[in-house]
Amino acid sequence: MRAIFSTVVLLFLCGALFAQDNLSSDELFQEARKAAFDRKDYPEAIRLCRIALAKSPDYSDIRVFLGRVYTWSDKIDSARTEFRYILERQPAYEDVYVAITDLEYWNDRPAEALQHVNKGLEYHPKSEELLLRKAKVLANLKQLHGAAETANRLLAINPGNAAARSLLNGIKDQVRKNKVDLSYDYTYFDKRFDQPWHMLSLSYGRQTPLGSVIGRVNYANKFGEGGVQGEVEAYPRFSNTFYSYVGFGYSGNDIFPRYRAGFSLYANLPRSFEAELGFRYLYFSSSTWVYTASLGKYISNFWFNFRTYLTPGEDNNLSKSFNLTARYYTAGADDYFTLGIGTGISPDDQRNNINYKINTNLMTYKLNLAWQRTFARQNIIGVYGTWFYEEYQPDTYGNQVNVGVSLARRF
Repeated sequence: MRAIFSTVVLLFLCGALFAQDNLSSDELFQEARKAAFDRKDYPEAIRLCRIALAKSPDYSDIRVFLGRVYTWSDKIDSARTEFRYILERQPAYEDVYVAITDLEYWNDRPAEALQHVNKGLEYHPKSEELLLRKAKVLANLKQLHGAAETANRLLAINPGNAAARSLLNGIKDQVRKNKVDLSYDYTYFDKRFDQPWHMLSLSYGRQTPLGSVIGRVNYANKFGEGGVQGEVEAYPRFSNTFYSYVGFGYSGNDIFPRYRAGFSLYANLPRSFEAELGFRYLYFSSSTWVYTASLGKYISNFWFNFRTYLTPGEDNNLSKSFNLTARYYTAGADDYFTLGIGTGISPDDQRNNINYKINTNLMTYKLNLAWQRTFARQNIIGVYGTWFYEEYQPDTYGNQVNVGVSLARRF
């Protein structure tokens, strides 16, 4: 009986091996990918790649994949052997430069990684994968100006590359950790108020190891009354995926909220998506809680964002605000045109959040345009405008127009 069982097992194994031997290189490659990605069975993936390469020794996609599996298995020398095999025979093959750069970078050999990525860029000067890796390697080597130039070169090719934009923002924060921003807003009403509103803001931001911290002073003149508000904001980063916003403001004047606070958690998701969940708190003569959620997406040179603000009220009423924003990047992270449409009011709009004190159930429609541009490397100028068609009394509407200008400097 034992002999029969052993014979059956042997025949089964031989059949399995014979079946694999009859598979094409492409079919073996697909099976190896399933073993590695679906089952995390790296030894099986390596074995299948070896069978495929015995049939097709110069099938570079399989050999690069084999090298990556060796990398994930901490078999570094074996990975280098596979990559060098391709480099000797196909020196213009782009994927091998991406893979060997990753190998050296992940194993704390940035100088070697830089050599490989530079060689790859000689053959493929517009490769987004190689340019992104070069920027990361240069940043790791503390060659921050070169890293920024490389990231900008990539963004000139594809302004919608979210990874490059995030990396460039981090590099800028390391190179120039300070930022001063001055802005002025003018608001005109055709019916609601006889006098225009004015608002002047001055802020100072500093990049810290935990994230950026910003202090801001706002001065406004509304209803013929002047007032000052102080704010502190921070953007702590927890990982490459998660970061947050924390804010607090105080004013002793009625034209601002007495207290203002907020928190949001952001997540950088796959496929260039970004999601946010958070809340805002305003206190005038009573407390107002506002909940917010947004979803953003980079597509080529564009960034799209949909946001909602939800404000619970009395008698289970829920005030809703919706905003859709489209931004077109013309160059780096600070250079863009913005178009936005929406309904309702926003607790983050310091020009108009006093409306939470008046009535959150009246309807508002809005359209905004903005332009921002970097000049002389360290300076940023912005011009923006918003048109509001607002219901300031039940069934009574008026126009409100806001225009503003901002000037910032990094140092």
